[in-house]
Amino acid sequence: MKGRIPAMLLLNAGQADLIPAWTLSLEIKASPKVQAFLGEQVSLQCSFKSSSPITESLTVDWTYRPLTGGQMESVSIFHYQSVPYPTTVGKFKDRISWVGNVAKGDASIAIQSPVTSDNGTFICSVKNPPDVYHNIPQTMLIVTERAVLLSILVFLPSVVVVVLLLVRMGRKFGVLKKKKKSGCKKSSIEVSDE
Repeated sequence: MKGRIPAMLLLNAGQADLIPAWTLSLEIKASPKVQAFLGEQVSLQCSFKSSSPITESLTVDWTYRPLTGGQMESVSIFHYQSVPYPTTVGKFKDRISWVGNVAKGDASIAIQSPVTSDNGTFICSVKNPPDVYHNIPQTMLIVTERAVLLSILVFLPSVVVVVLLLVRMGRKFGVLKKKKKSGCKKSSIEVSDE
């Protein structure tokens, strides 16, 4: 209970009533799930609203927790305080870039060349003193290959339709018609007067 005491305010020493001393004065929003494709840059959106004016003390931190395997604790991959500080070590080295604008309440980052081992949970944390208490939104990143089969299923029927239309047009305009013999055709059961 020791850690909970600062979050509550005792009204009077003689009263047992406790009321919250703070409310969320910093609200953060992030997409709960983001789909990305192998090798194609992906943005992880994070927006915030603060009840205090934005100052140089504002910080943004992004952490990463792998989906499976690897370490279970979160790894810091990005820090912002007046200027961006992307990680200089680990799997995200040279692949994280700042695309946010704190003046507009945007704390978004981008990941270049994502791979399937990047799948996991990304957490955006913003602190704008005195606003430091906030919700903790999490974004699940899923990196997959582009569906080659889907491309084939769209492309193949299109080719078949085009070929059929060309054949039909060719027949209509005589390009593919069999040449007719001049005169009438004789039937095999026809009697001739010779």
